[in-house]
Amino acid sequence: MSSAVENFPKRSAKAGLPWSLWLRQIKAILRLELSKNFLGRRSILMYLLALLPLLPLLILAPLTPPGREWRDFNQYSIIYTVIYNGLILRTVVFFGCAWIFMNLFRGELVDRSLHYYFLSSVRREVLVVSKYLSGLLTSVILFTGTTVIAMLLLYLPHFYSQSIRFFLEGPGLTQILTYAGITILACIGYGAFFVVVGLFVRNPIVPALLLYGWEWINFLLPPLLKKISVIHYLNSLLPVPMNEGPFAVVADPTPAWIAIPSMLGVTLLVLVIAAFRIRKMEIRYGSE
Repeated sequence: MSSAVENFPKRSAKAGLPWSLWLRQIKAILRLELSKNFLGRRSILMYLLALLPLLPLLILAPLTPPGREWRDFNQYSIIYTVIYNGLILRTVVFFGCAWIFMNLFRGELVDRSLHYYFLSSVRREVLVVSKYLSGLLTSVILFTGTTVIAMLLLYLPHFYSQSIRFFLEGPGLTQILTYAGITILACIGYGAFFVVVGLFVRNPIVPALLLYGWEWINFLLPPLLKKISVIHYLNSLLPVPMNEGPFAVVADPTPAWIAIPSMLGVTLLVLVIAAFRIRKMEIRYGSE
């Protein structure tokens, strides 16, 4: 661990902040964390979640399921938005981010290895940023890949020639990029929340399940309460609006120019809270 970070140089009171040093430390910690995220023993569940939407689509690729909507190419955009919203976004991305980001610090405590970082000459705020970025890169690479591959697996095996025109000449490319962008935004928002949960809560499963329930009942909430959930802003960005059923409470979608800055602003605030929390954090392995 000591070889991965650099000592702080002595500097005068008039010197500026050591940004170059912090950037080098972030890069060093990123390399360590990405290796653990992708190759560690906890990565197996992460890969299984990423494959969850792809396996049914692979099974369905050689055949056409029963139902008129599966024989109508124009219905595939609706089919995909249901798959994306119900399975990829609300389940795979949510629980994948929970697993990745909560283990950034909680996993180190369980493994009794967090003190190595705390004993090194790295500011704890730099450590928070580095670990968050490692979780973000991991989740974005995996789950945007799932998002894009799932859409291609839905379209190409059943309507190959129409799908090629749809992606190259029609709105398909815009749609697939929009879905990928929503996935990235979900990783940013959920990731920040779960980093803080991993720092503040000894048993993070309970708050994760509470948030999951809140996100799933979002369609039943009044418009004002909808806006204090992540899923509302993500659904507002869907390129193909989804029908939430006869019991849904109708609320106007939040425009992208409000939804995206709002998500990023809340994420930044949550990371600041995490930075303050870790400055006062003391390690007691015996109580974990």
